[in-house]
Amino acid sequence: MQRRAMRMEAREAAAAGAGGRAAGGWGKWVRLNVGGTVFLTTRQTLCREQKSFLSRLCQGEELQSDRDETGAYLIDRDPTYFGPILNFLRHGKLVLDKDMAEEGVLEEAEFYNIGPLIRIIKDRMEEKDYTVTQVPPKHVYRVLQCQEEELTQMVSTMSDGWRFEQLVNIGSSYNYGSEDQAEFLCVVSKELHSSPHGPGCEASRKAKVPVCAPSDPRLSWQ
Repeated sequence: MQRRAMRMEAREAAAAGAGGRAAGGWGKWVRLNVGGTVFLTTRQTLCREQKSFLSRLCQGEELQSDRDETGAYLIDRDPTYFGPILNFLRHGKLVLDKDMAEEGVLEEAEFYNIGPLIRIIKDRMEEKDYTVTQVPPKHVYRVLQCQEEELTQMVSTMSDGWRFEQLVNIGSSYNYGSEDQAEFLCVVSKELHSSPHGPGCEASRKAKVPVCAPSDPRLSWQ
């Protein structure tokens, strides 16, 4: 069994090595020794991106690369990130282990000049940066003081996302005619999202909230 495996490996090395030539042309299989790790793939896979370093290498375009004792092309790069690059050339998808840094794969993709893969990785990284930098919404709270008869008007005139949080009866401080008027403190809130002009500035400019000053029970606007 072991001898059979050794014979098969020798045949693969013969096909991929010695210049990578078969009778009458280039062999189908190619060996790459990337940083001490050997990868076996097809010439068709390496030539998928015509402008890439790997395509030019296997086509022998003005690139002089040393070979190891099996005839594999020697490439002085990190083999850790070469696997995802080779798989991308095989099936056109970027598949990474959860612990693999996208920055490392991007560095190698740029070295090998694989344009589509470079764009995919950069898009992924930009999307992650956007997600991390998103600012959670902030809440603005206001306390409004008004009389009992003004509550209905306040509810009907509030707009732009303001909502009641709490209503507190603070007693009767004002007298209209012969009747005492109960006073209330109303706590309202609004959710503000960040915008290009600063957090919540657009919402604040449009906000329309009735407010009563302690010295004047009538409604005013902010």
